[in-house]
Amino acid sequence: MPSFDFLIIGSGTAGLSTALGLSRLGRVALVSKGRADDSASDRAQGGIAAVMDMDHDSIALHVEDTLGAGAGLCHPQAVRQIIGRGPDAVRQLIDWGVPFDRQPDGSWHLTREGGHQARRVLHSADTTGHVIESTLLRRVLAEPAIQMAEGHYASDLWLTEDRCQGAWVLPPKGDHPELWTARAVVLASGGAGQLYLHTSNPLVATGDGIALAWRAGAEIANLEFIQFHPTTLYQPGSQPFLLSEALRGEGAILRLPDGSTFLERYDPRAELAPRDIVARAIDLEMKQHHLDYVTLDISAQPATLVRRHFPAIFAHCRAQGYDLTRESIPVVPAAHYTCGGVVVDEAGRSTIPGLYAAGEVSSTGLHGANRLASNSLLECVVGAAAIVADLEGQARLPDRPRQTPGRSPGQPTTAAHRTDISALRQNLQANMWQAAGIVRNDEGLRAACAYWDERGTRISDSLCGPQPYQELRNLCQCAKILTCAALLREESRGCHFNSDHPQRRAVAADSISQRDQQSPFLRPIPGAA
Repeated sequence: MPSFDFLIIGSGTAGLSTALGLSRLGRVALVSKGRADDSASDRAQGGIAAVMDMDHDSIALHVEDTLGAGAGLCHPQAVRQIIGRGPDAVRQLIDWGVPFDRQPDGSWHLTREGGHQARRVLHSADTTGHVIESTLLRRVLAEPAIQMAEGHYASDLWLTEDRCQGAWVLPPKGDHPELWTARAVVLASGGAGQLYLHTSNPLVATGDGIALAWRAGAEIANLEFIQFHPTTLYQPGSQPFLLSEALRGEGAILRLPDGSTFLERYDPRAELAPRDIVARAIDLEMKQHHLDYVTLDISAQPATLVRRHFPAIFAHCRAQGYDLTRESIPVVPAAHYTCGGVVVDEAGRSTIPGLYAAGEVSSTGLHGANRLASNSLLECVVGAAAIVADLEGQARLPDRPRQTPGRSPGQPTTAAHRTDISALRQNLQANMWQAAGIVRNDEGLRAACAYWDERGTRISDSLCGPQPYQELRNLCQCAKILTCAALLREESRGCHFNSDHPQRRAVAADSISQRDQQSPFLRPIPGAA
């Protein structure tokens, strides 16, 4: 029974940052179900939002922009705390060696994205996430106090004495989990983009941490708020490729195939409107005109600027036969970011003692109903620092677990061997795209809720079984939480748009789901509008 001081599940920016911080307090195990660098963080293009130019920006303005994008569902105090800690979080990344781009005079090269009133996005060309991830990963692999466990999969959390003190971990290509214990467990496993047929997320984004926490009894908030990125390259039959919002920040225009613009009819900010507005406008135009895609055009900008600022995007588009500097390229929206997740407080503590969460898996109150562009990497690093500070500030760390496991992993489920897991996963994704996509309605959500109730009786709750089966189990549970919460929310707000309830409710409230509750419920947000 391997025992550590800290067990971290997930190897994106949140997980790596937490591991580096906790390594000075004890032995850390960092579990990654695939390669350590296979994460949504590694794919992040735009950058990290933080106020680094006080002459032209301010914390108050960043807070205002975040609250505006969140459509009244942000937790104001959490927003002020996280945004206020942004500059220190960026300086920590710089101290760890992350090379953000600078101007010729040595000042930061800051870009602007939708929903921001100022240039405040630090970046490294258009591969910021990869640069951050690779920099942190090198430091993690060189730290003797951190054990990296690639190819290992956490199939369930272990609770004893009403405290989370470990997890059952499947070895590579195995289906019998082993109990790994720890003084504290941190979920940093990312979001649930693989719930959808069209997503910018990597294949590993199967909502594992959300489902783990839900099965353990933790509160899950606002899972119905899935942010759809407005612009992924239209490539039928291929994994969607994200086209950064920074393109629009630098002058790219969305057009219909006939060349006409349309966003000005939906929002005076046009291309710089928040993502939920832009994605919904594209979806409506595609449906109205029976289109497979709209186009994104940055050809009016200097070719040297495009190639210098977006080298990876330019190269990928050229490989697909498109020249960003000369022509419009076809784009479609895709599921991109999970705004809700495991409820945590300002220290990253979940509602279960001993269980923490950071990054996309968490619900901190920062994003509300719609994430402001480039606030995600910020939340990862600030959340990691908060967890480290909380554990570091305790008079003494929790004792090591002393009891023997209270639950046996049991036998591998036979369903994992007789069911076509791949077909079930594709069916789930198609169902979610249709019923809980960019535009929803009560009939579709009601049918989806009933479908996931029935499906849940056919998916075993066994800890055993290969990783693909465990991922399917987690996706099914996340789908049920999401659709039932969406049906409960009889309004349209941010990323959640229900055509049967197009107006926003006067009172802002989180949807809260918990395994011990028969159905989700709404909890008003103090101080929210």
